[in-house]
Amino acid sequence: MAAADGKMNVTEISCQVCGDHVGIGADGEPFAACNDCGFPLCKPCYQYERDEGSHCCPHCKAPFQYHHEGLPVDEAGENGDHHNFSVVAVDGNGHGDPGNEISEKENDSAANPNNGGVAWRDRVESWKSKKNKKKGLLPSKTAKNEVPLPEGQAQIPPEMDETMMAEALQPLSQIIPLPKTKIQPYRIVIILRLIILGFFFHYRVTNPVDSSYGLWLTSVICEIWFAFSWILDQFPKWAPINRETYLDRLSLRYERPGQPCELSAVDFFVSTVDPLKEPPLITANTVLSILAVDYPVEKVSCYVSDDGASMLTFETMSETAEFARNWVPFCKNFNIEPRAPEFYFSQKIDYLKDKVQPNFVKERRAIKREYEEFKVRINAMVAKAQKTPDDGWIMQDGTPWPGNNTRDHPGMIQVFLGHTGAHDLEGNELPRLVYVSREKRPGYQHHKKAGAMNALVRVSAVLTNAPYILNLDCDHYVNNSKAVREAMCFMMDPLVGRNVCYVQFPQRFDGIDKSDRYANRNTVFFDINMKGLDGIQGPVYVGTGCVFNRQALYGYGPPSSAKLAAAKPSRSCFPSLCCCFSCCKRKTVGVDDHKKSKHDDLNAAVFNLNEIESYDEYERQLLVSQRSFEKSFGQSTVFIASTLMENGGVPESTNPASVIKEAIHVISCGYEEKTEWGKEVGWIYGSVTEDILSGFKMHCRGWQSIYCMPTRPAFKGSAPINLSDRLHQVLRWALGSVEILFSRHCPLWYGFGAGRLKWLERLAYINTIVYPLTSLPLVAYCTLPAICLLTGKFIIPTLSNIAGMFFMALFLSIIATGVLELRWSGVSIEEWWRNEQFWVIGGVSAHLFAVFQGLLKVLAGIDTNFTVTAKGSEDAEFGELYIFKWTTLLIPPTTLLVINLVGVVAGFSDALNNGYQSWGPLFGKLFFAMWVIFHLYPFLKGLMGKQNRTPTIVILWSILLASVFSLLWVRIDPFLSKAQAPSLQKCMSIDC
Repeated sequence: MAAADGKMNVTEISCQVCGDHVGIGADGEPFAACNDCGFPLCKPCYQYERDEGSHCCPHCKAPFQYHHEGLPVDEAGENGDHHNFSVVAVDGNGHGDPGNEISEKENDSAANPNNGGVAWRDRVESWKSKKNKKKGLLPSKTAKNEVPLPEGQAQIPPEMDETMMAEALQPLSQIIPLPKTKIQPYRIVIILRLIILGFFFHYRVTNPVDSSYGLWLTSVICEIWFAFSWILDQFPKWAPINRETYLDRLSLRYERPGQPCELSAVDFFVSTVDPLKEPPLITANTVLSILAVDYPVEKVSCYVSDDGASMLTFETMSETAEFARNWVPFCKNFNIEPRAPEFYFSQKIDYLKDKVQPNFVKERRAIKREYEEFKVRINAMVAKAQKTPDDGWIMQDGTPWPGNNTRDHPGMIQVFLGHTGAHDLEGNELPRLVYVSREKRPGYQHHKKAGAMNALVRVSAVLTNAPYILNLDCDHYVNNSKAVREAMCFMMDPLVGRNVCYVQFPQRFDGIDKSDRYANRNTVFFDINMKGLDGIQGPVYVGTGCVFNRQALYGYGPPSSAKLAAAKPSRSCFPSLCCCFSCCKRKTVGVDDHKKSKHDDLNAAVFNLNEIESYDEYERQLLVSQRSFEKSFGQSTVFIASTLMENGGVPESTNPASVIKEAIHVISCGYEEKTEWGKEVGWIYGSVTEDILSGFKMHCRGWQSIYCMPTRPAFKGSAPINLSDRLHQVLRWALGSVEILFSRHCPLWYGFGAGRLKWLERLAYINTIVYPLTSLPLVAYCTLPAICLLTGKFIIPTLSNIAGMFFMALFLSIIATGVLELRWSGVSIEEWWRNEQFWVIGGVSAHLFAVFQGLLKVLAGIDTNFTVTAKGSEDAEFGELYIFKWTTLLIPPTTLLVINLVGVVAGFSDALNNGYQSWGPLFGKLFFAMWVIFHLYPFLKGLMGKQNRTPTIVILWSILLASVFSLLWVRIDPFLSKAQAPSLQKCMSIDC
């Protein structure tokens, strides 16, 4: 390798990262990036490592020093001791050439790899051996760009085939019960707490406080409601479970080498409305993460619902489709995680970890440059879209954009990528990408997001008809590329998947500060409540990150309920469909094989029935069945035919030329009229929280759901982290619950006839709709401490020893329940405390407004909206956390804070004036007041902001309300007994 003059030939020195030549430095010698080991690194790789990498040498991990004109210098910009540095000639394996001069430190590092950092060659060889070993066991998973094994080594012995087949026949998932040492003490404490509550309320009811009877009665009523709410929340968590999936068994069973892939197809739904509020770049990242998912390409289709008919969203999808041709092969070649470019490039990790292919760095650098250009194009379109032209938007072909009037436009469908003709740069197929904007006309009820999702169900059934549907919000990207495989371990398991209507994944979020001031992560709900429901009948549907069985969305019951439906046809949850379908089933019992085959043929081509004169009686019954389907599903024979295909797929008799025309037909605004859409089919209408309602209907039909929590979170999204946005999010959820409470689908009375909803599951659904009502006793209970401090009264009489034991036992049981929940769930105590704090913050603000707004909407038909006005923020990181947005939701909790703080001051003043004998009763009152203040502390901190300034309007409202309350209290004191009331009749003169 060495030249005749004893020096390394520059053309033979290659960069050990990207494979290019290292180049020549300013001194004419080969460029040396590291002064310690002389590891061969070219200038671009060196600069990239300094700017965005680990800032260290990949070989010895020594920190890089600055270079000037190709020479290494120290941090001060002076050459120092490195002037006499001699370049180490390194061969392709990273070993120095003995013919060159090496410093003493470098000799030590080369002789002992553990003394300078990582041995690069050992790392490469270890990686290769692992890959080769994996290929020898599972040749079907051979990754691209890997060195093939010798022919003799690639052969799998017969006994290995039998082992693999036995492994493939094992269950694809497993339920892992919690250890008895964790769950049994938890259940015992729940029972003990229930018994203690009985004794506690017996004491509270039988020992009224005569001196403040009104305060006592109010407190007892509030405490009884809190106990009822605790029962609704606690007992559905009686049997929490964990689950484990086996992705290798899924591949062995459905992806056998040399055979067609048998994994089921999946249709992805992404919904968006306003691109100015939902950034198009975030939507594009979500779509890109879907297109690059680790799943067979021909089995993936992505549908983007643009319910705002925005040309900006349309152009964004066009740009996304072009960028996907580069991004998808890059992700799959190098196993990138996550596969949303914005979040992948923003990771502050060593991107070279486990990525030692020579071309990885070059391709990563190139794809990042292309993504930056992609962002520039998207941001330019966003800036252009800020001002709409007077004549409306014009497309590239010169025609007006059909969606210029967002409330009056035709249906639009554009297939950007498909299975025919859409290939990436390497010539591989890309998944299908379809843009959909349903028709909207004045005078029609479009049902917001639920209506848009139902339109996607129909259009996807006409175009691809995958048996499973995965829906995501536009700001939730695929964080785990194997998430679909995780869901298929349940859906495609012959024993488990038959009765599963959906697989719900937990929601995880990016961009939240470590303290999570407003409980945006909602960890208690996702890691405790949902695990408990998984052990009963399944978790509730939370609106995103959910894989559906398409048949469950159509209103059918699970296969296990077929016998029950036959025995009780009049009690079907879906009479118009299930009765008709079960009627056909009963009529076919006992028929010969000829009629059975004929029945299948007619089902496969139901939309070809044009002449009824030639049909016999059996065929006429089938035609009546079709007409019953039309009353439920609408006037689309193509769509009706797709509903009869349990395994998905487009009917063979479908005319490809008329598919788009039929797809436009099923998204027309009048298609759902006089049908069961939104009532029994698809996403259910009647509430802004259509997710809870839709999942409830499926569980009432007898379906089960599954909670899947992979080690790497399946999906991640963005959450509103400032106070006002968070409260408005909670307001919307609570308003939807109130709407369900006053609807016919209320869990208190709906679904008892079928008897398929388990009682603990019903308790959980009841809890999801009545929790906003807790705001009324919560506001009253948070006001009581201030009243007690201002008046000198108290809600509890003087405690005896037995009564003190009741109170102490109750507090200890509450603490023990929380501690044991944290023990089996793995939730941290900080997350639990943040959840408790925001339960109070949301309860006295958003939930309270939701109750009154829901009553106005349901009873009087008045829809009240609370507007939000944003103000700027000066903070760079988590700046949105400190943005203040004025909203009326801030008034009640601010008022409670003010009156409790005033009460604490008044209580101390009274104790100082009355002497030491008044300090004892004061501590009990202060305990409740400080309970309120500590729970509202995050609200106070958010109200002040990082600059410790509160908007004047909030202060004025709070002081005004607190002053009115104080004046009313001085004028009218209903809690004073008549014996203590001052006698005004004795003081009639001025001298009195």
